[in-house]
Amino acid sequence: MSLTLENLSRKVDGVDYIRDVNLTLEAGSFNVLLGRTLAGKTSLMRLMAGLDKPTQGRLYYDGVEVTGASVQRRNISMIYQQFINYPNITVYENIASPLRLARVAAAEIDRRVKETASMLHIEPLLQRYPLELSGGQQQRTAMARALVKDATLVLFDEPLVNLDYKLREELRAELRDLFRVRQCIGVYATTEANEALALGGTTTLLHEGRVVQSGPVMEVYRNPVNTLAAQLFSEPPMNMLRGRVSDTEITFDEYSHHGLTRDLARLAPGDYWFGIRPSHIALVPAHDDDLEISMEVALSEISGSETFMHVENRHFEMVTQLMGVHQYHTGAPIKVYLPINKLFVFDRNEQLVHTPAQGGERGG
Repeated sequence: MSLTLENLSRKVDGVDYIRDVNLTLEAGSFNVLLGRTLAGKTSLMRLMAGLDKPTQGRLYYDGVEVTGASVQRRNISMIYQQFINYPNITVYENIASPLRLARVAAAEIDRRVKETASMLHIEPLLQRYPLELSGGQQQRTAMARALVKDATLVLFDEPLVNLDYKLREELRAELRDLFRVRQCIGVYATTEANEALALGGTTTLLHEGRVVQSGPVMEVYRNPVNTLAAQLFSEPPMNMLRGRVSDTEITFDEYSHHGLTRDLARLAPGDYWFGIRPSHIALVPAHDDDLEISMEVALSEISGSETFMHVENRHFEMVTQLMGVHQYHTGAPIKVYLPINKLFVFDRNEQLVHTPAQGGERGG
């Protein structure tokens, strides 16, 4: 089975929710919709499901148009961030409910309920009622009810937000395998770039209802087509520095200077945007050609084993993603080091013209 969206748009009260989306999703594929809040991820999934109708464009399942078909005529399941369970029946019966409606044989219902519950680590809870469960257990029950069906299209609207870290990691791996085995289509919406990287498959970047870029996850991550794609697929967003290339050097905002490297020497003289991921900025030089910049600490955020440090001077504002705990007072002077060999380069129209050599990447 394949799902094709052709010039799909949806407008509500004169506001564009989805604009000119063209995508094809294949059987057995896992597809991530990545975008900020209100980027159009849920709106696009509702169009795929038949819950909303497009203002223009068409949808096809296996080449058959289903644009006007109701949700009841489509073999789909949808899992939301806010879980929904029937409170007056057991976990077992919650999971079994779509199979009972489809008149599946009792033995097959039992097999599929237990198999799905085992995958989601809720098999010991089957005889409990939803109100006896934790929030994470209730979310897993709702996911199991959606997954127990042999749906050809399964839509996930940020379903793992309420789960603990360990379970989220386990489920990500299991979800990828599930869609390969069942040969159905999975679509997963998230605001987190690192989650898209962890899930793999295909990633589609959405912004204000439009597709910015779509393709295999590492291809999109390593080759963002423009500055918007680069910032969307970086967590925290990629730092952008204005710069000028001459015959001999790069000048960043007429403040910091660096000689041209062999790779960057291919750039024609002119103005550019230079992008650097927060995880690639360091407090000590790692290479002989790292660029030293004097800054001040604007904010230091400690998050578990990482520190997100916001630094600034009269010319630049940047965010660094540092491993470990780094405590600095606001206003403290600090030197940061930019690896020139990790720079992305975009032209004056903000289109990608140079990607850094791959290898040794970490973080979003």
